[in-house]
Amino acid sequence: MAEFTMELSDEQKEVRDWLHGFAADVIRPAAAEWDEREETPWPVIQEAAKVGIYSLDFYAQQYFDPTGLGIPMAMEELFWGDAGIALSIVGTGLAAVGVLANGTEEQIGTWIPQMYGDANDVKVAAFCSSEPDAGSDVASMRTRAVYDEAKDEWVLNGIKTWATNGGIANVHVVVAVVDPELGSKGHASFIVPPNTPGLSQGQKFKKHGIRASHTAEVILDNVRVPGSCLLGGKEKLDARLARAREKAKKGGERVKNAAMATFEASRPAVGAMAVGTARAAYEVALEYAQTREQFGRPIIDNQGVAFQLADMRTSIDAARLLVWRASWMAINGKPFTAAEGSMSKLFASETAKKVTAQAIQILGGNGYTREYPVERMHRDSAIYTIFEGTSEIQRLVIARTLAGMPIR
Repeated sequence: MAEFTMELSDEQKEVRDWLHGFAADVIRPAAAEWDEREETPWPVIQEAAKVGIYSLDFYAQQYFDPTGLGIPMAMEELFWGDAGIALSIVGTGLAAVGVLANGTEEQIGTWIPQMYGDANDVKVAAFCSSEPDAGSDVASMRTRAVYDEAKDEWVLNGIKTWATNGGIANVHVVVAVVDPELGSKGHASFIVPPNTPGLSQGQKFKKHGIRASHTAEVILDNVRVPGSCLLGGKEKLDARLARAREKAKKGGERVKNAAMATFEASRPAVGAMAVGTARAAYEVALEYAQTREQFGRPIIDNQGVAFQLADMRTSIDAARLLVWRASWMAINGKPFTAAEGSMSKLFASETAKKVTAQAIQILGGNGYTREYPVERMHRDSAIYTIFEGTSEIQRLVIARTLAGMPIR
């Protein structure tokens, strides 16, 4: 187990500086253009693939960093560049992790390379979980997967929504219900291979922020996939369902709490994204306050501005520390007895919204225009309090954990 430390190693600093350089030289100059176009920034993803950032190898190296700081450090730097483009770069990782966590060695070796493609022909993947009536309430999922034993195929029907890369992905990973009576424990994940009949893109969402990231509905109309596309395989699924049925008889709430504890571990990564956006807005506001003169002096000489900047920096550093603590706990198997994962996501996401709004205020009328990036950063920051569990859900998880109550 790695000791908790706030000092990055020389190797981590080298990776951080490399990512920062890419964010500064490649992502940030392209941010405004792709935000306006509201399209997937394929040229930027290709550049990320060429240097090795858009790859499973890089993601895995950071994910298995024994300090737990690899992923939050990477997310902060990329999202410092631009949230929309960064999400386009890391979005495939959601599907890849789903396969890594649940798939067999053969499935991992077969499908993950197809998710990324290569530097000359980049591909993306989509993880499809949320539905029109099942966002925070995953137990209300309606997409069904029915096994056709005669053909050894699974038949998928339903509608997924808010899918990053949905419909444009080479590979889709779809979560579906196989046993409705077991709630969230009756779910399984399936690979939908490229060009599978019945899968189509529904509505593409025109979003308030992160507009360079493609978000759309995915429609599944009698989509047939081979039995080999069930992540983990049929034998493992049957055994898991049998255990879940037995546990549900003995105490269903304990089953739900265990599932929630697992989900909790992924939330610090979103907190790190929020920290990156907040830090970017703070740096713009600080530079502006140091150079913008009113009444014969820089506006940072005014307490009203200086105190805002002091609060902004303090909140950003506090958010980062919460993210790092939760990330270290997760990689080292420390239980989140006070919902530390949700704490980090809640505080960091709320900090990003507040700091970006304060940055606009410090820039005044300039901050309200698209000539300065804080306007875009403020729009982007709104998503952090919504996806991966809303702020209200985070508060519910924290409160119920502290009270020792079931998390529903």
